[in-house]
Amino acid sequence: MENEKSKVITAAQMAAVSNISHLTNDRIEALAGGHGMLNIAVHTVANVITEELLGGGSVSIKFADARHLPVESILKKAIDTAKMSGADGANAALITACLMYMAGSAAQVGIPAGNRKLGATCRMLAGVDRSGVSAVPTAKMNNKISAFPAVMAINQAMIDGTLSPVSGNDIPKRISGSPLLGHSALGEDIIWPGMAQKGAEIGTQAMLDAMAGASIRPDAFQAAVLGSAAILEIIHPDAEVPESEGTYGRTSSVRLVGKAAAAKAGLPEKLHLLLTGLEYDTGQLVGDLGLILKDIGAPSVIGMMAFTEIFACFSEGISGSSTGPVNAPLGHIGGYAAAVMKALLQEGADKEEICKTLVEERSKTSAYPESALLGINLIARKAEELKRGPVTTLLINATEPARIKAIYSKAVFAYDKLKAGRQLEEIVEELDNERLATVEKRAGEILTDECGEKVQIRVENIHSGARRTSKLAKKYTDFDIYCDVTVYKGEQYANMPGFVHNIVPRVCQGEMQEIIWALPLAAVAVDDICLAGCNILNVVIPTAVASAMNIDEPSVLAASAEKSAYITAGIPGCKAHATAVGELARSIAAEL
Repeated sequence: MENEKSKVITAAQMAAVSNISHLTNDRIEALAGGHGMLNIAVHTVANVITEELLGGGSVSIKFADARHLPVESILKKAIDTAKMSGADGANAALITACLMYMAGSAAQVGIPAGNRKLGATCRMLAGVDRSGVSAVPTAKMNNKISAFPAVMAINQAMIDGTLSPVSGNDIPKRISGSPLLGHSALGEDIIWPGMAQKGAEIGTQAMLDAMAGASIRPDAFQAAVLGSAAILEIIHPDAEVPESEGTYGRTSSVRLVGKAAAAKAGLPEKLHLLLTGLEYDTGQLVGDLGLILKDIGAPSVIGMMAFTEIFACFSEGISGSSTGPVNAPLGHIGGYAAAVMKALLQEGADKEEICKTLVEERSKTSAYPESALLGINLIARKAEELKRGPVTTLLINATEPARIKAIYSKAVFAYDKLKAGRQLEEIVEELDNERLATVEKRAGEILTDECGEKVQIRVENIHSGARRTSKLAKKYTDFDIYCDVTVYKGEQYANMPGFVHNIVPRVCQGEMQEIIWALPLAAVAVDDICLAGCNILNVVIPTAVASAMNIDEPSVLAASAEKSAYITAGIPGCKAHATAVGELARSIAAEL
């Protein structure tokens, strides 16, 4: 009996890990070509940069009277790797510039001749034409907009004569455009500080307002960065600042812009990197990123999605979704690539400690840790098919034990239940019930910490076809989910039947405002349920076990498993993946 069990479980496990694409409904093979998202490029570029710098390369952007700088060889390798990973020129330049900045490169050096800017250097090396800031989009947040509102608002203020504290009409001939303005109290102490603050505030507010007008929950980080980019397109970005604002030669108008934009958007003054806790000045970060975006060319929406995921590397959660409580589709995973890169570049970096911290941090912040760690593992493995390196190697080493444990425990569970006479459909449903219970419990714990009072969430009556009649929407839950949600927060209570198709639209249109507090809390659990297709182990592993036991044809078993997986099989794909793994598991078992 034990021999048979070992044979079946070995067959199921080996079949499951033979092709990582079979463990998720997300199209990760397409991601390796840049189709849909560019987070694979984020990982491969992080590999290149880390490898080069650990090998003795330098991140330094120098103020040198030279045609080329040594750092350009690293930038070129990174850009070429990004392109090989599916990014076009502008997106490759953006990803490379952002990761090099996080690795320690300065965003700007020098004035006037020999001036070097990181964004412009990457753009030129990528062979990309410059574009105006108005052509730079936000990431997709259901809808998406460009930075045009910021550009329009700043330009309107400029036309109205309200942007600058000094009118050009009042500046005498031969003063404007000369060192008498550019390196004097007039420019450095009056004009540029005034334009920096007002322009950053106007541009940031315009982006916040425009997002709201497009039914997008205003994103403070993107608004601040794009607001900064828009005013830096106008004012002198290398100008010195008043002595009260920074050290001469080290602090430019870029920091004044970023500081004002960050404050207007309501961002915290300091940010802290995951894994290491390294502290960043938010104003400097926002200003530097605005400068990079001003010079980078015209990245696409998916390029900006990669941008936001790179900056999911901060524990304050100002950007992206890959390090938050909801396990997003695998195309969004990128935050820990940047954090691991930075951790590995620290003096005396301890790889084992980084691995341990990563698993602890991500498990603590995720509503379903199994999916969180599996997702990082799958993306790192797919990236290694294109470019191996220290970042993906560490990500795999950190998350591999959790991946194997998940596969093994489900295989043992399925085998024992099948031997006890249980049907495959019952086993899969039980696994999904357990998944739901974990999400409810973990969401409650995360939100209790966030709110400072006990939060409990219950999601019931989950099924498809809440309001649509199409066959697809009636078969797969995620296209038209019905669910009833109950939320407790301290003494508050909200019962929300038909949460997604009934309660959410009504509250967002001004009704039922007495329960608006409950929607963000319920959303953590419901979003994770709706995005469960990132991890389909609950279908694939029981099918593989049943196939190895020759209970039925793999395709028949896969169809039964998919039908019972009311959470895991929320979108199409489970049946095909489970069939392929089941067929291989049966062949392996026969050989054993």
